[in-house]
Amino acid sequence: MLAGGESPSSAETDTAALARAVADLVRRTHFPVAFGGLEHGDAIHVTSIVGARTRSLEGLVVQASRGLGGRALVEKRPRLAMDYRSSRAITHDYDRAVLGEGISTLFAVPVLVGGRARGVIYCGSWAEAPVGDVVAKPAFAVAEELSSELRIREEVLRRLALTPRPSDAATMAPAAREELRQTYAELRSIAAVVDDPLLRERLARLEQRLAALTHSEVDPPLNLDVRLSPREVDVLACAALGATNAEIAVTLELREGTVKSYLQSAMSKLDASTRHAAVATARRAGLLP
Repeated sequence: MLAGGESPSSAETDTAALARAVADLVRRTHFPVAFGGLEHGDAIHVTSIVGARTRSLEGLVVQASRGLGGRALVEKRPRLAMDYRSSRAITHDYDRAVLGEGISTLFAVPVLVGGRARGVIYCGSWAEAPVGDVVAKPAFAVAEELSSELRIREEVLRRLALTPRPSDAATMAPAAREELRQTYAELRSIAAVVDDPLLRERLARLEQRLAALTHSEVDPPLNLDVRLSPREVDVLACAALGATNAEIAVTLELREGTVKSYLQSAMSKLDASTRHAAVATARRAGLLP
């Protein structure tokens, strides 16, 4: 959690991301019911259910290797039961929950992050229903999008753990200072593709902490009434690492001409004649680390 308990815990935000994915699963596959859970202690803890007609799936905990989802978790690949009741390919530990909901066809897709199964999302139908590309492709897409979001969250937490304390900034070695600046630029590029407002807010707070950590020990802090756009900051952060306009364009997935435009705008706002002067001014003003 961030200092002062400013944002939800990682577990809470991961669960919220899962809930959005499960809702998306129903919308995109057109299967009537979907549910899912994240892995904790070699088990899937179902926390999100959409479209269910009963409460039989509530509180479901699926152990690794057991049932359809347990197999998907361990094997790290999708599993399908066209006729769940008569399927011989799975254990039937969870018949009370699944059949209690009246589910006949059940499709389970693992959510993989860095080769590890972080959870499983399911979509089901109360009648036998084929699972072709119309269902499989959007289900895979939802799982991949959730995987990307969880991966970004893990990276944010890792970077947060490595962030120096303010009391350490004054004695920070040049190599550590440069690593912090690279971290800042990477976080800016991550934030540019994040849709979740809670995660974007958390990233913004982390970026502000990083920017405040490294000011010049020689020049006093500069108080500027300047507001740079997010993209102007992104471009300056990359320029601060010595990247060319072409390299910045690749990193931020922009056109080189667009990068040049953002850079010129930032230079104008900071009253700087060169990119290096703009970076130096932005650092003194606490806009960059």
